[in-house]
Amino acid sequence: MKYFLFLFLTGILFCQTSDTLRFPEEKHLKNIRMITPDGENAEAYLSFDEKKLIYQSTHGELKCDQIFTMNLDGSGKKLVSTGKGRTTCSYFLPGDSLIIYASTHLADENCPPLPDRSKGYVWKLYESFDIFLAKADGSNVKRLTSTYGYDAEATVSPKGDKIIFTSTRDGDPELYTMNLDGSNQTRLTFEKGYDGGAFFSLDGSKIVFRASRPKTEQEFADYNDLVKNGYVRPTALEIFTMDADGKNMKQITHLGKASFAPFFSPNGQKIIFSSNTGSKSGRDFNLFMINSDGTNLEQITFYESFDGFPMFTRDGKHLIFASNRFNKKDGDTNIFIADWIE
Repeated sequence: MKYFLFLFLTGILFCQTSDTLRFPEEKHLKNIRMITPDGENAEAYLSFDEKKLIYQSTHGELKCDQIFTMNLDGSGKKLVSTGKGRTTCSYFLPGDSLIIYASTHLADENCPPLPDRSKGYVWKLYESFDIFLAKADGSNVKRLTSTYGYDAEATVSPKGDKIIFTSTRDGDPELYTMNLDGSNQTRLTFEKGYDGGAFFSLDGSKIVFRASRPKTEQEFADYNDLVKNGYVRPTALEIFTMDADGKNMKQITHLGKASFAPFFSPNGQKIIFSSNTGSKSGRDFNLFMINSDGTNLEQITFYESFDGFPMFTRDGKHLIFASNRFNKKDGDTNIFIADWIE
């Protein structure tokens, strides 16, 4: 009898504590696991075989982000960028023997200066960022972009044929595609405003991205002043989609807030993204989901700080994301994997 009572009580305890990283309202998430222990970790994206993640991290003695890979359980962490300059936005190529990432290391081995906040909260589009190709172990680094200006935010089509990225080579931050070897660099967007953070749909037919679209004379003046100095103000970003060739652009959200990091559901019918909509302070970001036609906005996470950079597995059964939740110290951002519940 005591044995069965023990099993009953431990069963209750397990049910109460087995999902301690999840908040009660998060009905689409289950069995959340934190796979980085500390530091600033973000933008974790799956390899094509979905056995590894590639991500950017600042931890330990690092002064700014470098690129790492790890297994899905958090083991096997390995530095795969040069360890010099600042890096961002990494991705595996088909076959998982090659990776891409953006880095400033050719311009300076040291971290570039932090953004000038005298004009408020702004992102710095460092002109020294270029996109590099390397073996998955970090060796044999090859430069793919060489035009003047910011080249970064590169991701790869699941079809395995194209890289999409953001560049300021023509003065305005626009989206471009190129072949996996860096050839045939082609501009896709032509509207005034920042375009970035793009991802392809699973079938490679569509692109989802974040964009700003200044409308008033004051907004244009502010935008132009910032861009000429390599800055953008991310406080008003909406989610857009377009065909893989840049046609049929459509604005999906109309929230008037900072919405970013969009990613298609595997069937392409929905988009998950991060936004501060509904935040009283404007500083709290949660994950939201919306139909690809712009209907049925739904809040997915309910944490009063930051949840972002979501990515579904190809079968739609798991979600990877970055969050400040349950961190060891203020400022830490970690990578999480959760079971996805429709």
